[in-house]
Amino acid sequence: MGPVSIPPVEQARSIFNELGYTLSGDGTEFRAEREWKVVHVTATADENEESIPDSGSLRCFVTYRETAESLVRRLSELKPDYEWAVISVDDGADYDVVHAPSMRA
Repeated sequence: MGPVSIPPVEQARSIFNELGYTLSGDGTEFRAEREWKVVHVTATADENEESIPDSGSLRCFVTYRETAESLVRRLSELKPDYEWAVISVDDGADYDVVHAPSMRA
């Protein structure tokens, strides 16, 4: 695996591109849009509070496998005011959805 301090931006963009989303924006934050859904994507290498935005409606955090569980715990503790998911990645094309929002009735 590459250095953990570098966010997995390319992996994040690749995942959402392969899922059919249109991507806009550069850097560690970008928008992924498909039909009516807009997801604000944050590629992060850690679970620090400064890497967790405080607004949005749908957010997805893409991080390395080594930090995915701690990021889920941190988000669960912070209870941000938006739906969120966490995807863990490695150096290859493999990824796992570690946490996804529950469906509300």
